[in-house]
Amino acid sequence: MKKLLVLTGGGDCPGLNAVIRAIVKRAEQENDWQVFGSIEAFNGVLREPKEIIPLTNRTVSGIHVKGGTILQTTTKGGPFTWPVQNDDGSWTTEDRSDEMIDFLKKEGFEAVINIGGDGSQRISQALYEKGLNMIGVPKTIDNDLSSTDYTFGFQTAVEIATDGVDKLVTTAESHHRLMIMEVMGRNAGWIALHAAVAGGAEVCLIPEIPYDIDKLVKRLNQRYTAGKGFANIVIAEGAKPKDGTVVSRKSDETGYQNVRLGGVAYQLSEQLKAAGFKHDIREMVLGHLQRGGKPIAYDRVLATQFGVKAMEMAMASKFGEMVAYVDNEITSVPLKEATSIYNQVDPQSFLVQTARGVGISFGD
Repeated sequence: MKKLLVLTGGGDCPGLNAVIRAIVKRAEQENDWQVFGSIEAFNGVLREPKEIIPLTNRTVSGIHVKGGTILQTTTKGGPFTWPVQNDDGSWTTEDRSDEMIDFLKKEGFEAVINIGGDGSQRISQALYEKGLNMIGVPKTIDNDLSSTDYTFGFQTAVEIATDGVDKLVTTAESHHRLMIMEVMGRNAGWIALHAAVAGGAEVCLIPEIPYDIDKLVKRLNQRYTAGKGFANIVIAEGAKPKDGTVVSRKSDETGYQNVRLGGVAYQLSEQLKAAGFKHDIREMVLGHLQRGGKPIAYDRVLATQFGVKAMEMAMASKFGEMVAYVDNEITSVPLKEATSIYNQVDPQSFLVQTARGVGISFGD
């Protein structure tokens, strides 16, 4: 029997379970494949004792409607940056990729399907270059992988964010307030842009278009002068003012490589007040609500298509590639290509122009 390893890495995302289920169900139609899962991405392979579990039709029954991932996930550790505590109590990292590859080959794993975002697929590419048979499945609510038109989980996150805008509109109108809703989007403003257009926000602030606080105050004052008496702003966590910086802080979590974002809604509130905006302001950080809960039907379908394609790529020994959705077709692209260009919002794109066309300000 041929052995396949599946894992989920990075932030959780609606639709992960649907991918896992599709891989297993497609494999069950063959007579020579066994599917296993590694708990918490590659950490399940690297830990002692190993945390590798068999995946069968019974294991994955009905999981496509559930959020999260039955294999769990993590943004810490991994084969190239495994945390190690020194004798003095400090922490460092070590590269355990060769050790991990040797183990997987010794155990007879024919291929590894890594379901993850930009960072996870960079790990996939690095492992592939070292000789491990890797297949990538794109996962990110930020929709920031350029080689696929959409990633599963994004539409669910947009749905959650739009529902947030819808609810804030009513309370903003009732109290004549400015409501600022912060959504995820470290370097790409896709969630903020879609939610602002769908929810009818007056202002959308994204990383790709630095905002001018004075122009923003002028725009908001015009809204109040016109007699509307309330306004809504959707801001991505990575948005920043012109000549300003992103609100972030270094994480004190062992093994976590990225800075932590969050709090830009509160910074914007203070900036607006300092610039002369006189009306009441309230802030809301949507945070991890965007990652949780059931995937909507669109993401379940896309995730299932990705899972079936990934399994068929393993069967065809098509390694070093990532599943992609391009021009309404499920295809694959080289992992190196998939991670070469970050998928940011083009300020000249039709969607941005559409937003401007209905009066949404980007603060520029």
